[in-house]
Formats: sequence, C-alpha cells, structure tokens
Amino acid sequence: MLEISGLVTGYGDLTVLHGIDLRVVAGEIVALIGANGAGKTTLAKAVSGLLPARQGRIMLDGKSIERLPARERVRLGISHVPEGRQIIAGLTVADNLRLGAYVERRRLGAALIAQRIDAVCKYFPVLSARLDEPAGNLSGGQQQMLAIARALMVEPRVLVLDEPSLGLSPVLVAEIFRLIADLRAQGLAILLSEQNARLSLAIAERGYVMENGRVVLEGSGRELLFRPEVVERYLGIGKAAGAEATLASARRHATLVRGLAAILSAELP
Repeated sequence: MLEISGLVTGYGDLTVLHGIDLRVVAGEIVALIGANGAGKTTLAKAVSGLLPARQGRIMLDGKSIERLPARERVRLGISHVPEGRQIIAGLTVADNLRLGAYVERRRLGAALIAQRIDAVCKYFPVLSARLDEPAGNLSGGQQQMLAIARALMVEPRVLVLDEPSLGLSPVLVAEIFRLIADLRAQGLAILLSEQNARLSLAIAERGYVMENGRVVLEGSGRELLFRPEVVERYLGIGKAAGAEATLASARRHATLVRGLAAILSAELP
C-alpha cells in the first residue's frame, strides 16, 4: 500500500533523512524506533506531506505521491496524528473533529460529517459526552484520543501516528495501544513512531530502527525484541555483561512484553 524508496529530506540546509526505504501494507502495524533526533518525526511529516521530499519516491497503491500537497494525500487516504496532539484548545471537541474532515467538507456536507463524528466517538465514548466543551478542558489522555479521532474523520487507509503515548500514564498508554491494535484489525495500515519501543515492537508486524536519518535494522517486531543491540540501546534494559547475558535478558524482556501485548492484541500467543 505505502512504499517509500530512497527518501531524502530535511529542513533548510540540513538533510535529516538519507535514503529511507520502508513499506506498510493494509492490516499491518510498522513500528519506527530510534533515539530522539533519529528522524522518525521527519519521516512522518514527509509521508503526510508536511515536509517535501528532496529525492526518492513515496508511493501509495503504486502511484507516486511525493509531489502532492498534504490535502491531496489526505483525500487519498493518509491521515497524520502529530506529536504533541496539536488540538485547538479554544475550540470545542466537536469543532476539532470537524476540522479533521475539513478537506472533505464540501463533498460530505454537515449531515455526513455529523455521522462521522458519531462513528469515531464509538472508539472514544468519553468524547461523546464532551462534544460541546472546549478541547482544552480535556485531560492529556483525552486530548490524545481526540487527536486520533480527528485523524479518523476522513476514514483513512494509512494512519501515521507520531508518539501517541507521549506524556500519558501507563493505564492510558495501554488504552491507546489497544485502540491501535483494533484499528489494525480493521484493515488500516499503521506507521507507528513511538517512544515506547518495547510495546510498539510487541504489537507490530514489522519494525525499522533508525539512527541519524538512516534505517540501520529492520525485521519483524518479535525479531527486533530479541536483537541484543536493540535491547541494549532502545529498550531500556542496559548493557548486559557478555553476549549470552544480553540474549538472556532480551528473551526475558520479550516474554514480558509479549504478555502485555497479548492483552492488547489477541493475535499474539
């Protein structure tokens, strides 16, 4: 569905991404992991059209979209939940949701947009009761729910999630990841850039490890959970004493993470 090849982009004179190759298919979660500054957010922006490609291709269903503006990519089915939520605090929850369908407002009309609001609020019942309240009154977790609901207003086929668990409590993180797994089960292609590398790899079909704007490792989520270099650098376990100890630590860690992921996604054993 979404395929990126040789993507190069950056800001001003600074090149951040250096030839990224990546693909996401329908019904699949692909995790991006890496340290701050690795280029994950830049990649998310390039996919959604917020940052122009300098070189390379971004293909959706075999068609080149890297020269299309962001609004056209939304119409084609790509929706982006940015880091930091970026809701408009002074507008109501309902108005924030309407903005999610802004590029389709003429085609949909007020009645269909209202139906879309009802549909996305089924994922987030807490929003239904607060549609007329200012979005700034919501808690951090509720604001993240609103940001995801806003992205779903256009019924996307590709959902780009940038740090959806940032600043949330463990309970809310579990709730957000449960929703992500549910959306995957409905056939969405999900590109997940996430600070919680442990959990994102545990629920992802595949993952890409980024360093300095390049992909340095890729594989299934489960494979990457066992890679000693991933365990040491990105999963917060710390450097083990020797290869065998590192691998044993990775296995224990992956078992714990898969247990948590099994709660969120019945597909994992």
